[in-house]
Amino acid sequence: MTSKAPSPLPPHVLREYALLADGERGALVGPRGDIAWMCAPRWHDDAVFASLLGAPSAYAVTPKDDRHVWGGRYEDGSLIWRSRWVTSGGIIECREALAFPATPETVVLLRRVQAMSGPAAVRVTLCPRTEFGRFGMTRLAERDGVWTGRLGSLYVRWSGGTQARSSHGGGLELDLVVAEGDHHDLVLEISTRPWDGPAPSPDVAWDSTEHAWSSAVPAMDTTIAADDARQSAATLRGLTSSSGAMVAAATFGLPERAAQGRNYDYRYAWIRDQCYAGQAMAASGDLTLLDSAVRFVSDRVLADGDQLAPAYTVTGEPVPEERRLDLPGYPGGSSTVGNWINGQFQLDNLGEVLLLLAAGAGRDRLDVEHWRAAEVAVAAIRDRWQQPDSGIWELEGRRWTHSRLMCAAGLRALGRHAPARQGSAWSSLADSIVADAARDCLHPSGHWQRSPDDGRTDASLLLPGIRGALPTSDPRTVATVDAVARQLGSRGYVYRFRQDERPLGEAEGAFLLSGFHLAMAVHQQGRHTEAMRWFERNRAACGAPGLFSEEYDVEQRQLRGNYPQAFVHALLIESATRLAGPSTAPMT
Repeated sequence: MTSKAPSPLPPHVLREYALLADGERGALVGPRGDIAWMCAPRWHDDAVFASLLGAPSAYAVTPKDDRHVWGGRYEDGSLIWRSRWVTSGGIIECREALAFPATPETVVLLRRVQAMSGPAAVRVTLCPRTEFGRFGMTRLAERDGVWTGRLGSLYVRWSGGTQARSSHGGGLELDLVVAEGDHHDLVLEISTRPWDGPAPSPDVAWDSTEHAWSSAVPAMDTTIAADDARQSAATLRGLTSSSGAMVAAATFGLPERAAQGRNYDYRYAWIRDQCYAGQAMAASGDLTLLDSAVRFVSDRVLADGDQLAPAYTVTGEPVPEERRLDLPGYPGGSSTVGNWINGQFQLDNLGEVLLLLAAGAGRDRLDVEHWRAAEVAVAAIRDRWQQPDSGIWELEGRRWTHSRLMCAAGLRALGRHAPARQGSAWSSLADSIVADAARDCLHPSGHWQRSPDDGRTDASLLLPGIRGALPTSDPRTVATVDAVARQLGSRGYVYRFRQDERPLGEAEGAFLLSGFHLAMAVHQQGRHTEAMRWFERNRAACGAPGLFSEEYDVEQRQLRGNYPQAFVHALLIESATRLAGPSTAPMT
């Protein structure tokens, strides 16, 4: 049965949210100590906290003193977050994390309130509501300081709330005072299974989580931005499931542009994004996430062949179709869950698969099944490279230049690791594809254009040169790098393509992925100082926790789109790695 729900906490701007994640799900925590978003038990399941989209749900740890200012930081190389409030009477911190490593069935959310200076007086509100806010907790009972209850088909257990009282909406409230120098632990568990043992020890859970993070994220000390690259690596690790799948982002419905319908569900594993991340981690030397990417992507190729979907759930199932929720949505967006990409053919994904496998081969990480997946992907390219596809931007079916050239890049890259006869055949196919693109997609000025019937340039056309579809010194590569910088670069940022006659920043936000691509492309041309300018400008386009969204509104200096966006973090890592070394080509 439903119960009267609390009023949802208003949302913050995206740059103020931190991510807690354990690979199987993620939570966003805001400056009021509010868990504004979390799906359970896994990424693609319904949200149990969704005030981000206007659902009446809450789990907040907030100073009782209204006169406070917020800050926070991640502990080095982890997704352990420390919210920090300076109040009129002292300093309060709340250390928070999803217990790590995780199991797919059970969420364990750790929160430790610490009185750093003076006593810590906080109010704790717990009101999860399943099915995006429809149903609250039922069958609440407290025994020995531990609350248990049901949340639809899920089971809830909350430790540390001994003095909590029931609130309207089926939730719990707790006024907590912690003496200076002391701490108080709160442990929330949500599971698909009934409890069959005691509640976890907070000290043991924290020790396990600290140890797991310390061994999960490499130092990144060979990059030009070690701290940021390491934090990005932690973000990718937090977004990667035990299945090997990495979700594109933790959220859905966050608008790329206010009130224009460009808000999507990214809680799924996009093949292209996973390939980007695998290649970035191969460049940096982190073989764990490379292996995860190779495993998940190879399995999908072997299962679906030339019908490879653009995205899957983390369990390898089809992405649910779109449906609307009865929620207000994030301001400027809507509450549409699921994605409409099922049935799309995106040719460039097949090239990205080969590039990922080439990165794995370069590290001697491929087994027989992975090579079999490569042969399936090559066969799919051979059969389908002349067909229209939806392309990297998921648009109408055309013979997109980027899609064809990425297939050529993948064929060349993996061909260098294949037996001689096979590699020669793959290289010959790549030559045919490049020659075909040159016949109908070379602009009169010498750079690659988007498609045979679209003469505009496109930031995605940087990538074939970076990945080796053509030599770095090829005049078409050089002209394309210059055209993108000149036509699509503005104030140190890069836009995907010119949508219409409006100024670039009025049509959409700067695309951070493309900014890092341009940094690598000009570095590859030997223009190191220019590369550093592009890199540093885009590196700064993040929020206070150091997380990136897909787009950046240059005028308002705001993050736009779903958050955090995995492929932006991947490209920060790769560009920070590439720019630390000499100019080389190709980058595979």
